[in-house]
Amino acid sequence: MSTFLIIGLGSMGKRRVRNLIALGLQAHIIGFDVRSDRRKETEEKYHIPTFDSLELAMEKHKIDVFIISTPPHLHMHYAEIAARHNIHCFIEASVVEKERILALSKRANQDTLIIPSSTMYFSQLVENLRALLERKTIGAILSINYHTGQYLPSWHPWEDISDFYVSRYDTGGGREIVPFELTWLCALFGKANAISGLYGKYSDIHAPISDLYHALLCFESGIALNLTIEVLSQPKASRELRILGSEGIIHYTQDTNCLSYINTTMQDWAHIPFEQGTIEAQYINPEEPYIKEMQAFLNALNHNDPSLFPNTLEKDATILDLLESIESKSQHFPDVFKQLNTKQLNTQFNGGGAKRTWAKASGGELNESPFSLTPLVLRTCPIVPRTLTTLHAYHSATLSHGAMVA
Repeated sequence: MSTFLIIGLGSMGKRRVRNLIALGLQAHIIGFDVRSDRRKETEEKYHIPTFDSLELAMEKHKIDVFIISTPPHLHMHYAEIAARHNIHCFIEASVVEKERILALSKRANQDTLIIPSSTMYFSQLVENLRALLERKTIGAILSINYHTGQYLPSWHPWEDISDFYVSRYDTGGGREIVPFELTWLCALFGKANAISGLYGKYSDIHAPISDLYHALLCFESGIALNLTIEVLSQPKASRELRILGSEGIIHYTQDTNCLSYINTTMQDWAHIPFEQGTIEAQYINPEEPYIKEMQAFLNALNHNDPSLFPNTLEKDATILDLLESIESKSQHFPDVFKQLNTKQLNTQFNGGGAKRTWAKASGGELNESPFSLTPLVLRTCPIVPRTLTTLHAYHSATLSHGAMVA
């Protein structure tokens, strides 16, 4: 029986420990983390041995499989070690180091499986959606509107976001979720190209990250995708999907956790309700998709056949290329919250500085109205954040009553 080394015992590493325990493999799991508090918690909760160095773990045990659950910027470091030692490995979702991922996909020893995560593919939503699409329930797909959001500080409520990787610019909350979602979208609908969009920092979260992305994409089949990803939604996480077909509509909302569809042969909507699943304390998402994903990985290992898993390193690199394309074709607003803070509106807009800055950033022309920001962006950007539209309405109402927020 294989020995599994969980590298990184943070929230995701501990989830992978639970996944393997659920699959009956507790006696074959060991852990590694440089932080003593994480090792102690893992040992006490899951009764597995842990180590404070990779070298010591590999010296004491013959490791067959790495489960790499470190921050994303460390994934390739450990994956390359696995490749050099002919150790199979599973890697959590990546958001950086596209070139190293691609190079690893071309390694000499392809008998050693190195497989990147594709968790959403195993969710109830995607499994049922895939079945509807395969049956052509709503005819040819024309367009997709998809919005998903969570509140970043709720990811690790026990620690400040500055203490883990989501506060880094390159692996930050918001940016990380874009490839996480695009992986399953491209698995179902094919290769996509970025058309335009905008992204930036829309909150007062104390980290130099982009917390909201709006993007317009087009799949090679011609399907249009209007994508919104943010880490601002509170008090509850949100996920909204609407797919328009030539003969019907598919709709999902996390509010009811129900996938619905209707087509031209039906009198009313049909509904597929989903179970909530098992949600661990202080986690947002249920355990079941992660367990299914780990089972699929083990199946690929047992048959030495990576095609039994829906994701590959090559696909991962393609998704990261798409992320970079989205950013290069989008307008970047590094601190929208600061620009729109009501305490600064009087001096910034009356002085014209903010007006000139935003007009230059968006490539538009100046409008003399002191609150012309949203109409300006509407004219120059094909995708507009709901936040800006709401703020514009609010400030217009404020002006109409002859008041200015101090």
